[in-house]
Amino acid sequence: MTQKTGSNKRATRVAQLIAGTKKHFPNGNQTITLEGASATIDDATKEMQAFVDHRTAVVTAQATARTTVLAERAAMPALIAFIDAFEAFVRLTFGPASAVLTDFGLAPRKAPAPQTAEQKAVAAARRKATREARGTKGPKQKKGIHGNVTAQLVVTPEESSAAPAPAAAPATPGGSGTPPTPHTGS
Repeated sequence: MTQKTGSNKRATRVAQLIAGTKKHFPNGNQTITLEGASATIDDATKEMQAFVDHRTAVVTAQATARTTVLAERAAMPALIAFIDAFEAFVRLTFGPASAVLTDFGLAPRKAPAPQTAEQKAVAAARRKATREARGTKGPKQKKGIHGNVTAQLVVTPEESSAAPAPAAAPATPGGSGTPPTPHTGS
């Protein structure tokens, strides 16, 4: 009767089978029939020992891998910070758009795409709506406010038949809006 057991439990059970076989079958040359094939007790013991050896190797490898993974996880934050600092050093040394960066496996940083007038207007409307939603609260109260703020932008097309706005009068050195009066000598 076969029972489902874990590989480690099975390896323990097989080791006990080997111990019992050596104790109760001292003649290793004795021939037995297993599943229609004949084998010696020594051959059967070697097969079972191979199972135990494989399981022991797997358990050892798993323990080693677990230790290695834990060591890697402990070292990662410091190593990542060092690597990021070195990457920044390389970028600073050779310039942000230098072709030399490809020798280091680094791509030049992309410049942000310029925003359209509509995107800028939407961003300004969202900022204004956020300020209104939060009110004039202190930093501790602002910290507790979260949520999505939606802003709507209505763009009306400018009519082409409209007259251009009059140009503003040029500024005068006196600072007032009136032209200076001519000075007559007396």
